[in-house]
Amino acid sequence: MGCDGGTIPKRHELVKGPKKVEKVDKDAELVAQWNYCTLSQEILRRPIVACELGRLYNKDAVIEFLLDKSAEKALGKAASHIKSIKNVTELKLSDNPAWEGDKGNTKGDKHDDLQRARFICPVVGLEMNGRHRFCFLRCCGCVFSERALKEIKAEVCHTCGTAFQEDDVIVLNGTKEDVDVLKTRMEERRLRAKLEKKSQGPQKLRQGSLKKPALILERRKPTWLPEAQVGFVVAPGRC
Repeated sequence: MGCDGGTIPKRHELVKGPKKVEKVDKDAELVAQWNYCTLSQEILRRPIVACELGRLYNKDAVIEFLLDKSAEKALGKAASHIKSIKNVTELKLSDNPAWEGDKGNTKGDKHDDLQRARFICPVVGLEMNGRHRFCFLRCCGCVFSERALKEIKAEVCHTCGTAFQEDDVIVLNGTKEDVDVLKTRMEERRLRAKLEKKSQGPQKLRQGSLKKPALILERRKPTWLPEAQVGFVVAPGRC
């Protein structure tokens, strides 16, 4: 069996195999994760916040999401774990001096410089572009590369000196395994806070009930006159 021109077809030309899975452009994915808000998909602008799972947001987008919970948005699932503004931390980011910011062309159009990262690690100078692992401290909001935390081991923040624990370290835009670990920590942290709040409730009621009798006694306490002022008043002219 031949084709036009007398050529013999090969097997792969006759039998169609499964389609190749299109590979996602990793560079484009990194640009999206590190330069755009997870909720609004707009370019990240200060103030920038991060959630307990390490995702980046514009703070105004989070506030709008919390105020408009009735709106069913496809991207809202990415922030379903954010119940209040206390569930996010405002980040203290270090600017990259090599970033050129908004650049204009001859036509007057402006675009952001996405070739370089906007922010860097303040300790070792690595760019925060997704090629290096970065994390932030939940207790203070300072951002560092993971390499800085490993090379310069300390129990206080490298920038502001705030003491932190392992639970305070949140990996930014981590792997699925990182997110699973962070989600478990988040759920445990919220459960502890809920139990502490419940235990403090009865204690406050007991303290309030002890204070009330003391106030009643103070109100009923008679005012005694000094002995010099105690006596009979004698009418004038009757002595």
